[in-house]
Amino acid sequence: MSLRSAISRIAIATAAGALITSVVATPALADDEWDEGGGDPGFSQQDDRGDWDHGEHHNNPRLYRGVVTASELFLRSAPNRGSQVIRVAYRGEHVSIFCKTTGQYIQGNNRWYLLTDGTWAWGSARYIDTIGPTPRWC
Repeated sequence: MSLRSAISRIAIATAAGALITSVVATPALADDEWDEGGGDPGFSQQDDRGDWDHGEHHNNPRLYRGVVTASELFLRSAPNRGSQVIRVAYRGEHVSIFCKTTGQYIQGNNRWYLLTDGTWAWGSARYIDTIGPTPRWC
């Protein structure tokens, strides 16, 4: 192995470690900006006249939302089926999405969302329909 290759591998391992540490050490970005009645200040809502409010915060990554479509969705510690299950989400559950990445293919879809509902966990995009704008890349 060349010195350049070794340095490159160390840099990649350091960056991966920093990312994992930040995910573990950073508090979850839960529903701080959401009211319990289902109101959403950052996404389109239809008013009494049938007009759509386009929301002011559509570029805020804290406001990406989705809804679980599987009867049970295992949310995991990494974007693959072999990683630890953190919790289970159920059909119809609304989730907060921080960002998206590529991971293991699940029924032809390799997109995974990093969810921030009390814990940081990965869910397959195959079973989460986004509400509003598509989440940003991690």
